[in-house]
Amino acid sequence: MNFVTPAGFRDVLTEEAQQRERIVRAVQERFAARGYAPIETPTLEVMDVMRAGGRLPGSAFRFFDSRGDLLAMRPDVTLQVARMVATRLAGREGPFRFRYMQRVFREAEVEMQAKARELTQMGIECIGEEGPEADAEVVGLLAEALDVAGARGYTLALATVGVLRALLDASGAPAWWKERVLDAYHASNFVELDRLTAPEGVLQADAMGAARGERAAVPPVFAAAIRALPRIRGGREAIDEVRALVAPLGCEDGLDAFARTFDLLAEAGLGRRILVDFSVMSSFDYYTGIVFEAYAPGLGTPLGSGGRYDNMIAAYGTSRPAAGFAFFLEQAMAAECHPERAELSGASVQDADPRPLRIAVPKGSLNGDAIAALAAAGLDVSGLADPGRQLIIKNPGVEYVIVRPTDAPAFVALGAADCGICGKDSLLEADPDVVELVDLGFGACRFVVAEPAAAAGAADERYRELGSIRVATKYPGITQAHYARKGMQVEIVKLHGNIELAPLTGMAERIVDITATGTTLRENDLVVVEEVLSSTARFFANACAFRTDARIVQLTQALARASEAPQAQDGPAPQAQASKDKE
Repeated sequence: MNFVTPAGFRDVLTEEAQQRERIVRAVQERFAARGYAPIETPTLEVMDVMRAGGRLPGSAFRFFDSRGDLLAMRPDVTLQVARMVATRLAGREGPFRFRYMQRVFREAEVEMQAKARELTQMGIECIGEEGPEADAEVVGLLAEALDVAGARGYTLALATVGVLRALLDASGAPAWWKERVLDAYHASNFVELDRLTAPEGVLQADAMGAARGERAAVPPVFAAAIRALPRIRGGREAIDEVRALVAPLGCEDGLDAFARTFDLLAEAGLGRRILVDFSVMSSFDYYTGIVFEAYAPGLGTPLGSGGRYDNMIAAYGTSRPAAGFAFFLEQAMAAECHPERAELSGASVQDADPRPLRIAVPKGSLNGDAIAALAAAGLDVSGLADPGRQLIIKNPGVEYVIVRPTDAPAFVALGAADCGICGKDSLLEADPDVVELVDLGFGACRFVVAEPAAAAGAADERYRELGSIRVATKYPGITQAHYARKGMQVEIVKLHGNIELAPLTGMAERIVDITATGTTLRENDLVVVEEVLSSTARFFANACAFRTDARIVQLTQALARASEAPQAQDGPAPQAQASKDKE
């Protein structure tokens, strides 16, 4: 028997435990000094209670108890605080200031993700107070907590959701289009946002890009503003830039309060740490005003986040204004504190980063075009076309990590690379937490469902008889999502090569595979029976690196200019003329 802890869980030995204890004590003392009282919430909640508060942050562990109730191990404490205030403290005037330190539990949403599934969440909730002063208090306390924890190289990225909400409401666009725009903001998917706000409008599509026929006609001035908003970033001047963008449209909702909050934080000495960045907006069924995230250079995921959530408590009872934040103790302890950055943050950090920019470059059929795109963007690509056995090419100011396209999302999401290039298919399959920035236009291919020409209709008949068919693929995530949208039950067989053999040998009725020319399918007497999605190469970045390193923004702009690629289409693109059938 192998006596190990479950994946994503670990023991904490004495030396680390003592360090954690010191940090926790110091942070809690800071919170207490500002009038925040301790609370504790249960490890388990009824799942419907958690869902009532809005989008769950992370995937919760679920199970049924002996009474048949579906329970969840808490993935977050804020939802529990909202429930507690609305029920246990109903009728009490407030305001309330609470602090907590609790273990939270989050299941990995993608199989084999290298993520902790048990984390120590520390945070505060300010219930019953509103306005810039309350918002500044909450943001300022996050900065104090991170300082105490030793994470001194961080940036606080701030925005307000009111502006985007006002733009969407005033646009007169259909509900499905607004929902897709919010999803694109939530996922930090600039490519999808550009597609949705294209001047010619866009056909309604499902989550994987299959067209459904309704075209959104959005007034160009609103589409342009929604497209431009997440690209605005900087210091106090960025707020003025947003105001100039939306004031002619009457969509300044929340901007005055946000500007006042910024000024209060600057007066408190946090101006150099703050980055106004309207791409951080997320969880729109959760936050209602200011939103903020803390990022540390060299760390793959945010240190902490928070915002104003005035509507959440109303889901459990009487509405009250509320704001708060949470951060993970483990993340704060892991944050690198470079001596040369100890007093730098925001734009100063971005301008002074001495590290080479690390880019994940794909092998295979995307390699040549990726190198050409990087060269056209002005980067030194010497040695990249013929690296021999070298896996990392080091040039002045930049390092290239040569990886399989399917591995690029993992390298970037986990912070081993700052940014990278791979096909959209690899991003969909891996579902990483990254910022999708540019559709580079090359490497066009399609995902299709295919079956033997000689057995046309046999799979449909089998499904009618048995209620399921067997599908072979290298891409189980994309395949499962496709058939789930169709409401079809399938048995997926994951293979690593020669997918065409599966239906030819009777292993499966159909395949889901990627194709550029269709040559391999035709040569093996397979015919396409359904289109799944189209894919082109994408430039993407680690969320923390994108918001702490100005070089990524500059590279994004250079790649967008150099590529001159058409926006991704809703439905399948025409078959690309490529030298190879597959990546």
